[in-house]
Amino acid sequence: MTAITDRYFDNLIERLTMVRDTQADAIDRAASACADSLAKDKLAFTFGTGHGALPAIESFPRTGTIVGFRPIVESTMISFHRVWGDMGSRQYRFIHAVEGYGKAILRSHQLDPEDTMVLFSHSGVNAVILDIALEAKERGMTLVAVTSLPHSSVTTSRHSSGKRLFEVADIVVDTGVPLADAAIRIDGLAHPVGANSTSITIAIAHAIVSATAEKLVQRGIQPFVMVNPNTAGKEAANIQNDKNYDELWRRLKAR
Repeated sequence: MTAITDRYFDNLIERLTMVRDTQADAIDRAASACADSLAKDKLAFTFGTGHGALPAIESFPRTGTIVGFRPIVESTMISFHRVWGDMGSRQYRFIHAVEGYGKAILRSHQLDPEDTMVLFSHSGVNAVILDIALEAKERGMTLVAVTSLPHSSVTTSRHSSGKRLFEVADIVVDTGVPLADAAIRIDGLAHPVGANSTSITIAIAHAIVSATAEKLVQRGIQPFVMVNPNTAGKEAANIQNDKNYDELWRRLKAR
């Protein structure tokens, strides 16, 4: 590997190690909240805007995840990769700052006070993520925030409440990612490269899902696990995963 590649991976490993060493209790409490919801046939919703939507999507349905995690995915919140044209970067930059849009999103979902809401946001200051957070709290849900305290604690809220995500949440998992997110400086280049917040938040998301599965098993509850057709056999995997989808529908239909 080149020197800069080494630097990037060293930096990422350092930050993941920090999360492991300092956030284990917060991740455990987040998993306990999710397990409490799933054990009662409720749901653990996940949501994020922009790159924060990626760990939310990873929570289900993909190999190794469990039924009960329920991503909320809005195309307007994640399609900014096009840059130009429909649902481009400029539209995203506008819409995620529009207060009230988060409440409109939640009106399309049947929420229960015994559900858990897990929100992913590096900055934790924008209007839509705060809309979702405050509405979840108002409805009595347990709120988990996966966010960067180094960034959010020195950034002003862009919501009329004046709150930042970490100030609203019941449980905060700190990614520890610095203000700029990108961490690698190159001589002769004005701005850093090598963002790592997405890699870290996805790792945290899978840690929460895995710990939730363990807690359910410890309570005598067998979670419904998504299996890989490349290793479990396509037919057997399809049978199992169809059972998983049926179980999700059972939970949704009960609402």
